[in-house]
Amino acid sequence: MSNDRLSTLLAEYADLEKRMEDPSIHADQALVRRIGRRFAELAPLNAAYDELEAARADLAAAEELAAEDPAFASEVEAVAAALPALEEKLGEMLIPRDPSDAKDVIIEIKAGEGGQESALFAGDLLRMYTRYAERRGWVVEVIDSQESDLGGVKDISVAVKTKGAPEGGHGVWSRLKWEGGVHRVQRVPVTESQGRIHTSAAGVLVLPEAEDVEIQIEPGDLRIDVFRSSGPGGQSVNTTDSAVRITHLPTGTVVSCQNEKSQLQNKESAMRILRSRLLAVAQEAADAAAGDARKAQVRTVDRSERVRTYNFPQNRITDHRIGYTAYNLDLVLGGELDGVLDALASADRTARLAGDTEFSRRQ
Repeated sequence: MSNDRLSTLLAEYADLEKRMEDPSIHADQALVRRIGRRFAELAPLNAAYDELEAARADLAAAEELAAEDPAFASEVEAVAAALPALEEKLGEMLIPRDPSDAKDVIIEIKAGEGGQESALFAGDLLRMYTRYAERRGWVVEVIDSQESDLGGVKDISVAVKTKGAPEGGHGVWSRLKWEGGVHRVQRVPVTESQGRIHTSAAGVLVLPEAEDVEIQIEPGDLRIDVFRSSGPGGQSVNTTDSAVRITHLPTGTVVSCQNEKSQLQNKESAMRILRSRLLAVAQEAADAAAGDARKAQVRTVDRSERVRTYNFPQNRITDHRIGYTAYNLDLVLGGELDGVLDALASADRTARLAGDTEFSRRQ
């Protein structure tokens, strides 16, 4: 266990506790949120340290008593036996973790190969994440969406947020960060009259939501275009040019939003997505500069670049990155994602304990 790292984090926790008691910080709600999140993230570490120190004090007291009265020897053994587990628990908490774990996320789902069937599957993925969020007590907010003719979605962006500071720093990103990539479905489409199984795919991109202070965007670096909103089939759904397309010229990143009725609202939504995309790019660049072999999430919708397969005839879900397979696809699509997410988290934890952070970063 790194004593230096432990001392640093405990000192940070104590400092945050003092700052939260200072009434002057409440004038800046963004600052309050950041301090609250970090405090909640460090609270379990502080509690584990206190628990370990209390056990050590109990051991010292038991040893003193045993020195005077051998009848207390069994108490010494019982207290001593509990120490390794407490030390291991604290040691695991000191393993460097993903700095974005406490963040909320923006999820983008795009239909890919398979036409209408792919759009229907993209809609299924949206419902899966929405139901999972409901189970966790999270809030889902649609930022922008383009629906398909049969009730699916061609392209949708949603924000998934915790209510208040996430306990122990385990925010939405800590659970959903592995969902980015291409998801493949194998089933008989509703449009198939011959009963043949088709394969199609939808792309998922998960981004930690950026705050204004994390990404500074110069107005001169943006090109903003407006256009008329369109609905399923491309028909116009708005008689005014309220849809907004923002191009970040230095990176070539393009974001479009058309859900809201005003240009201003659509611009704010587009900027929200743009900040999160640029934050992800900045983090990837920082990792590369540090020599970390991080790979970006799959951004193309090519079913050969799959991370997971949903096989309806066999009621099977397979995550190809860790070899996870379960035959409860119906439950997973109903929002019971914890099985596969726990398996991914376990693989990440094993890699971190081995000193290899590549697993979590390459997902």
